[in-house]
Amino acid sequence: MKIAIVGLGYVGLPLSLQFTRSGVNVLGLDIDSAKVDALNQGKSYIKHIESSAIAEAVTAGHFAATTDFGRIREAEAVIICVPTPLNKNREPDISYILETGKLIAPHLQKGALVALESTTYPGTTDEELRAVLESGSGLKAGVDFHLAFSPEREDPANPDSRVANIPKVVGGFTPACLEHATAVYGKAIKTIVPVSSCRVAEATKLLENIFRSVNIALVNELKVVYQAMGIDVWEVIQAAKTKPFGFMAFYPGPGLGGHCIPIDPFYLTWKAREFSQNTRFIELAGEINTAMPAHVVDRATVALNARRKAVNGSRVLIIGLAYKPNVDDERESPSYVLMNLLSERGAEVAYYDPHVPVIRPTREHAHWTGVRSVAWDRPTLESFDATIIATNHQAVNYQELADWSPCIVDTRNAMSTVKTKPGQVWKA
Repeated sequence: MKIAIVGLGYVGLPLSLQFTRSGVNVLGLDIDSAKVDALNQGKSYIKHIESSAIAEAVTAGHFAATTDFGRIREAEAVIICVPTPLNKNREPDISYILETGKLIAPHLQKGALVALESTTYPGTTDEELRAVLESGSGLKAGVDFHLAFSPEREDPANPDSRVANIPKVVGGFTPACLEHATAVYGKAIKTIVPVSSCRVAEATKLLENIFRSVNIALVNELKVVYQAMGIDVWEVIQAAKTKPFGFMAFYPGPGLGGHCIPIDPFYLTWKAREFSQNTRFIELAGEINTAMPAHVVDRATVALNARRKAVNGSRVLIIGLAYKPNVDDERESPSYVLMNLLSERGAEVAYYDPHVPVIRPTREHAHWTGVRSVAWDRPTLESFDATIIATNHQAVNYQELADWSPCIVDTRNAMSTVKTKPGQVWKA
């Protein structure tokens, strides 16, 4: 069979490759012609995806990329993997989903499946997307074509996270839609978890990310409280995780990043208002996590003051622009917020990230576009008054950092196993 996957980013590309490994022919669609050209040449633009895997699929004739949505008529199934950001008012922006639906609809064939993977609020698939597809195609969902929602579960740079082995939740618009979607996904993924509706599948994804957001907020709050008491929250977590039941370790940090955790919970918050429901846990967690960059800057201020320096006029280096270790994805990274806050206080700010050599254009932080990572050497690191570890990449030599940097603010406990000088490291 041939399927089309729309959106060839951190979700769509790994999914495409897994289908090709299973003998399915995949047509990858993206509006970015540069991405399409790179993929057709067997080249990867995502760090943790090897070019060889793409080249193998292309050479075997199982994968081709295109910007031509007219070719959707060749596909028996269309899977949508496009972004779902928040707008400037922190409200859900499903425009990418709806615009994709409009591009698909004129070419949709009878009997085909359309599956949405983009994280969104319950009702998006069977209301908004269905309306766009039916209007543009003249076909009826559940009668002329199948409609489903199956949330992505991607964990970039985790070697134990394989697309084929991650159980796949699938919800259909009708029982027949569910059966068809299960059959399609079952060609590439070992375990399918069918649920009763698209809305249950949409709500499942939100629960997964809200769970993480709330628990990260809890340890971030405890970090501040324990810090005031002179207690190291990292030591507390290490001790607590020895309990073999009833506890799951979460870790504090400088704030939330990535395309999921800082954004997805607010999709439910927004939708809940339609039903006159409050989401107090979600909103409180958001407030706590959003306040973390300011807490880190405050700790950096204290650390600099201990060296008789002010933030204003100091040179501060941020280590790690990516939102998580060992990836090149800096979407929604709290490092941007740290850089903004420090700059507003008069500091001269730079960053080092071995995975992000230059800052790409972003909607929220366009003023940093084109700024390059500094070199990693002794003269460079010694030239900064303070260094803030925002992301604990494995590629960073933390012993060299301890040897070269006079003042380190550690938000990730990265210096815990490194030989340091008294008063050099401040946890934040």
